[in-house]
Amino acid sequence: MTTAADKPATDKKETRGFEAEVSKLLHLMIHSMYSNPEIFLRELVSNASDAADKLRFEALSKPELLGDDSELGIWISVDPEAKTLTLRDNGIGMSRDEVVQNLGTIARSGTSEFIKNLSGDEKKDSQLIGQFGVGFYSAFVAADRVVLTTRRAGAAATEAVRWESEGTGEFTVENIEQAERGTTITLHLRESAQEFAESFRVRSIINKYAEHIALPVHLLQKAEKEGEADSWEVVNQAKALWTRPRTEISDEDYQTFYKHIGHDFENPLSWSHNKVEGKLEYTSLLYVPGRAPFDLYQRDGARGLKLYVQRVFIRDDAEQFLPLYLRFIKGIVDSNDLPLNVSRELLQSSDIIDSMKSALTKRSLDMLSKLAGDPEQYAKFYAAFGQVLKEGLAEDFANKDKIAGLLRFASSTTGEGKAEVSLADYIGRMKDGQDTIYYVTAENYITAANSPHLELFRKKGVEVLLLTDRIDEWMMSYLTEFDGKKFQHIGKGEVDLSKIAGESAEPEVSEEQSKQAEALVERLQKALKDRVKSVRTTTRLSESPTCLVLDAYDPGFQMRQLMEAAGQKMPEVKPILEINPGHNLISRLAEEGDDARFSDLALVLLDQASLAEGAQLDDPAAYVRRVQRLLQS
Repeated sequence: MTTAADKPATDKKETRGFEAEVSKLLHLMIHSMYSNPEIFLRELVSNASDAADKLRFEALSKPELLGDDSELGIWISVDPEAKTLTLRDNGIGMSRDEVVQNLGTIARSGTSEFIKNLSGDEKKDSQLIGQFGVGFYSAFVAADRVVLTTRRAGAAATEAVRWESEGTGEFTVENIEQAERGTTITLHLRESAQEFAESFRVRSIINKYAEHIALPVHLLQKAEKEGEADSWEVVNQAKALWTRPRTEISDEDYQTFYKHIGHDFENPLSWSHNKVEGKLEYTSLLYVPGRAPFDLYQRDGARGLKLYVQRVFIRDDAEQFLPLYLRFIKGIVDSNDLPLNVSRELLQSSDIIDSMKSALTKRSLDMLSKLAGDPEQYAKFYAAFGQVLKEGLAEDFANKDKIAGLLRFASSTTGEGKAEVSLADYIGRMKDGQDTIYYVTAENYITAANSPHLELFRKKGVEVLLLTDRIDEWMMSYLTEFDGKKFQHIGKGEVDLSKIAGESAEPEVSEEQSKQAEALVERLQKALKDRVKSVRTTTRLSESPTCLVLDAYDPGFQMRQLMEAAGQKMPEVKPILEINPGHNLISRLAEEGDDARFSDLALVLLDQASLAEGAQLDDPAAYVRRVQRLLQS
């Protein structure tokens, strides 16, 4: 019989820690975490910046820590022959214990520990960047051996430390003598990373990632002539424009900065600079460009704001902060509250991102609303980005009314093809008794302005919006009302203007013409067969003999063209042919006794009505033959 004491120890419940093979863990971090090898320099510069900020904080209570070396900075040099890159800072430095703890323990962040010990106000004012404790190891992406020497501020010269590792899971640490405080890191570059031993390559990386950090970055310039001394050149601005108070920034400063980040030679139309404080803290600087980029309509192209974390560049196209229809907005967002992945290359989805997106979207739309107060500038904006803005009606339901208020249209009353009439303008000019916003869609302005559907509205003095962008009909499927007023396409469904004050729009038709029309409708229906849904008399025409009408919910010609261009097959929709009984051609058609000639005339009138809508004829050659036969008879 087996007793409890005889049971194997594996039956007992234990709590054990995870184990890791350090060399494999390091290899995984070095070669899998960073997608771009140049990021190692960004991480090392960020660490150096943090070291300087830590020294500033400690020097507030211990000014002697600064000594005679109060000008903080970063110094970088390369040696192509020795295949090395060296980065030095005169920040806080590290003691031997700190070196062992921070560099000997993966994912232990000295910055994170430092922040924990700060008060609320100090934490708010801090500009510390590193939080994960893994950025230093990115050096092994480019180097097969890293040597670090450091001396903590306030420590004796003999208490300096040398740390060395090949990134294989082991490191050496020893005490050395070093006169100056701070840290020096020397990277012995791999054969595959020799590009980082070139001064111009290092300069481009600094300009990309560290252009706006608060610390000057000096790059060693080799003397061009023998006998001349090498020199240090500051290669970053060392000042982020968006961190300065708005009262201290001129319009010229804003414009120059836009040209720098937007790679544009023209000034922006507008900008918005805002600092958010409270539960979520970030700074944004948004611009409305003056012209559209070539890839504006490539919805899957690169887009988004420049993302910075405490002035350190993270990525160029952070698309998470603005919806797709605002992809033309340029600018930056800088925050230390963002949920980045460990490599700080990617944003992770979170409520913080959603909150910032909502706020930045509102700010962008407010900026456009303010710009709309300048008709000339807004006309320039709308000509470049109006079609893209319309996409927002489908994408952003929460801001649909605000987007609709920013739209501009051509009008039947302006006499010009300029899109300058807002929905608010239209409503302000509505006739007594009018409760509907009327519009018509067409391929271009000429077609829309000469549409036979406008005849009734011109006679009544009712304004009609002329929508000529390819996406307009699609857009109107999402815009059903504005300010309590519904929309109606004048070429769809029934149109009733009887309640609107003004001259009667009803055509004058005699009793005899009405009787003729009844018989003609039946005869046309037989002649046109299945080419139309039905034939009926109309009250919407005064000058034209015919027009085509669709049922209220049928897709129009513009929608069909858009969908078919996108490769989507649309179901066949047959139009309704409406005839004007009072028109001379209709009267003559009713008197036509030759069935063959009547059939040709009926088809010609149908095709002409289609052409007036801007539609393409299915068989243009057949139309030409019919017209020729009629001309010869």
